[in-house]
Amino acid sequence: MTSGASSGPTASRLTARGKVLLPLGLILLGVLTLQRLLTPSLPAVHEFGGATMGTTYSVKLWGPDLPDEIVTAMGDTVAGRLAEVNRLMSTYDPDSELSRFNQRHDTTAMVISPLTFEVLAAALEISRSSDGIFDVTVGPLVEAWGFGPGGRPPTPPTAEDLERLSAAVGYRLLRLDSTTGTVAKAHADVEVDLSAIAKGFGVDRVAAALEGADIAGYLVEVGGELRAAGRKPDGAPWRVAIERPDASRRAVHQVIDLLDLAVATSGDYRHFYERDGRRYAHLIDPVTLSPVRHTGTSVSVFHPSCMVADAWATALSVLGPDRGHALAQRQGIAALFVWQGQADTAYLSRATDAFATLVGPESQPSRIP
Repeated sequence: MTSGASSGPTASRLTARGKVLLPLGLILLGVLTLQRLLTPSLPAVHEFGGATMGTTYSVKLWGPDLPDEIVTAMGDTVAGRLAEVNRLMSTYDPDSELSRFNQRHDTTAMVISPLTFEVLAAALEISRSSDGIFDVTVGPLVEAWGFGPGGRPPTPPTAEDLERLSAAVGYRLLRLDSTTGTVAKAHADVEVDLSAIAKGFGVDRVAAALEGADIAGYLVEVGGELRAAGRKPDGAPWRVAIERPDASRRAVHQVIDLLDLAVATSGDYRHFYERDGRRYAHLIDPVTLSPVRHTGTSVSVFHPSCMVADAWATALSVLGPDRGHALAQRQGIAALFVWQGQADTAYLSRATDAFATLVGPESQPSRIP
């Protein structure tokens, strides 16, 4: 009786409260349902990719009214454009236009495609601006040190080997003629390697195709080089991760908003081998004719053109965080340098003034220890 007497008023009060809350809950549910019905769903982000240039590519894109058949057609166009760049500029394909030029051991001019001419012209301009640190004629050195199509040699090249090869190394040994659309060698044994600029050019070629379609935003990536335009369907910017130059594992250094820009990253921490206690990185210094000696460094360059960013990232990476930063400052290049400090777990970064202007302040440093 005591229990029943005490529960009676409580139950009555809850019932009265329920009579008030129930209609309010129904009204709120109706408002939320109506809001959901009236709020249009965001357009889908379409994604496709594949293999190209000895690496992979991926494309993310969206548009307000983008039917599946248009996306499929864009996928075919993208694959075709990348295949064309590879067919022209690959050093691994003996039948590519670039390989055929390298196989010619004479100084007569050769007519080349407008695309290859465009990339060579850009490469030579960046060579001049970097005082020869970026040099597409280092192909024989790349091969001699074991980073070309021939694979790793049984022993490193000797000083005599390097001296002999140096006669055919130097961007000034290439002659471009825009009137005839030709390229010629000043030394018969000159060879060209466009691997430090061709992927960026491939990204730009894809971007050009996408910008000609009814696409509101895209993010293109080829072998780690990226270019973005517009925003995601929800209005958020495309975001890219800058990797730490850590050979032992993959970790994010920081995340950056990529707004109508391209970014290319170069470093000495992925492609290397060790022999007799020395580390040989794939970055070749055309001045010393040898792989760079500094380790654990990466450079990310931001530019409207991925081709330009790709080439400058290589040049600045060859120079390292001190000399590279100084050159980037003089040239007004938006660059972010990341390197390992004295402590094994400490990573430092330094941006140029142009980086702060073009990209904005450094955002979201990594929380990965």
